[in-house]
Amino acid sequence: MADNGIATCPSCGTKNRTPVAATGKPRCAKCQADLPWLVPADDSTIAGALDASPVVILDLWAPWCGPCRMVTPILEQLSEEYAGRLKVVAVNVDDSPGAAAKFDARSIPTLVILDRGEVVERIIGAQPKPVLAAAIDRALASR
Repeated sequence: MADNGIATCPSCGTKNRTPVAATGKPRCAKCQADLPWLVPADDSTIAGALDASPVVILDLWAPWCGPCRMVTPILEQLSEEYAGRLKVVAVNVDDSPGAAAKFDARSIPTLVILDRGEVVERIIGAQPKPVLAAAIDRALASR
């Protein structure tokens, strides 16, 4: 996932800090391009991470989970393709049991798509990129 909230601008290559919680959307400090927004969160930061205005994908994962490791690069690609319209929040369920319980993560990976803080879709298990992109498109179309 994201390197502790550091995003590389796809336009100019500048490294930018992306906050876990913020209003609006992150932009490159150098060229003002929309940045991919991938942030780690835990039980203490998840509330702020999910209050963003763009569509949010909450990735409930664990480091020992093989399917979770398959989904991570797909989510990274999607965050670049949907820069400015999507935020990816990754929560390690081993370190954050409260978030796992709140979002009913009985199996991982569990992806929860939220729009303005409301759950609009849940995806259980590793899915290919077209399936995840279609779910994002549905959430964006309902705005």
